[in-house]
Amino acid sequence: MSKSKIYPWFVVALLWVVALLNYMDRQMLSTMKPSMQIDIQELQSATNFGYLMAIFLWIYGFMSPISGMIADRLNRKWLIVGSLFVWSAITFAMGFAKTFDQLYWLRALMGISEALYIPAGLSLIADYHSSKTRSLAVGIHMTGLYMGQALGGFGATIAAEYSWQNAFISFGLIGIVYSAVLIIFLRENPIKEGMTTDMAVAVASSVTNNDEAVKVKVSVKDSIIKSLTILFTNISFWVILFYFAVPSLPGWGVKNWLPTLFSENLGIDMSKAGPLSTITIAASSFLGVIFGGILSDKWVQKNIRGRVYTSAIGLAMTIPALLFIGLGNSLFYLVGAVFFFGFGYGMFDANNMPILCQFISSKHRATAYGLMNMIGVFAGAFITNLLGKSSDGGSLGKDFAMMAIVVVVALALQLTVLRPKHNDFIDA
Repeated sequence: MSKSKIYPWFVVALLWVVALLNYMDRQMLSTMKPSMQIDIQELQSATNFGYLMAIFLWIYGFMSPISGMIADRLNRKWLIVGSLFVWSAITFAMGFAKTFDQLYWLRALMGISEALYIPAGLSLIADYHSSKTRSLAVGIHMTGLYMGQALGGFGATIAAEYSWQNAFISFGLIGIVYSAVLIIFLRENPIKEGMTTDMAVAVASSVTNNDEAVKVKVSVKDSIIKSLTILFTNISFWVILFYFAVPSLPGWGVKNWLPTLFSENLGIDMSKAGPLSTITIAASSFLGVIFGGILSDKWVQKNIRGRVYTSAIGLAMTIPALLFIGLGNSLFYLVGAVFFFGFGYGMFDANNMPILCQFISSKHRATAYGLMNMIGVFAGAFITNLLGKSSDGGSLGKDFAMMAIVVVVALALQLTVLRPKHNDFIDA
């Protein structure tokens, strides 16, 4: 199967489930606070809850570039399998936590294990797909993240009906079982496994249906220092880092604090606010990544900046949406603004790795995305702490609206500087 034209899409399907579990396991905590604070009193403080969310992000961020370097040098299949198994076991263990400190350190360990997945998963998908299908493939994979975010919103519902402990235990077991499925069906891209040039070209033609397969070269692993030097002497990569980081502020803010904002602004219980907010953002993002993926793959065949323009349109949509999310106090305005934000963010999300592929060769993409993930997550950790204090101080909505300003700066820089010369960057 791994040599067929179907297998690249089978890889997307396999990793879609991993992406779902990746976000669901981390997202559940954000909606189960009311149930958990009954048993763990420290969680009654929004600031303490922010610390609990932020430790994951700090560890996840520090690990992301290391994870990318590992993924560029080791078999990505086993990296993905190991990552899924470990974070699922940690999720399972959280169901038995009795103290704030236990939850805190388990979240830290989850940050390490979950960070290993995204650079490896996205670079594997990028290798299996040509420029004609790459954005759509990445976009479909991203819908798994959004679905996980949506299902994570039901953590509050499950906790209210049964217990928060049962929610962690059940979803942890699901991930442990699915890691065995990946052992059987997931394969590393053959081109990365040390094939001859002629074999690599033949496999590239059959696996990706890539009309540029004649340009494929066997990937020679550069040293870590050389890889980082190549990346950090590339001005376009610095711009990509910045425009990826800035939208991460509202992106992570929405992931971690939207249920709370819905509950406060609409005056509804968290068991209702959690599913309402996460399903709205997930459904709109789902549509956005599919639309953005299809549009980008078609546009880039006619205009080399098609992916950049598609991403820019998505970012532009998030600006008015943030204003209404922060300042709206009715169900209509909040749900409408969240839907608009999710659709635009989905268009942006679907094109980050494909745009990276226009500037960075396949030998360094996991490392590059790991660095992007680190910067984005650090921005998320910062905003998570800030919004925790905002919630305690009663200014959560206002600070949400203020994030629209920095997105304008990122959008302007993206359109001004990013001018790719290739659909798929190949080392000379």
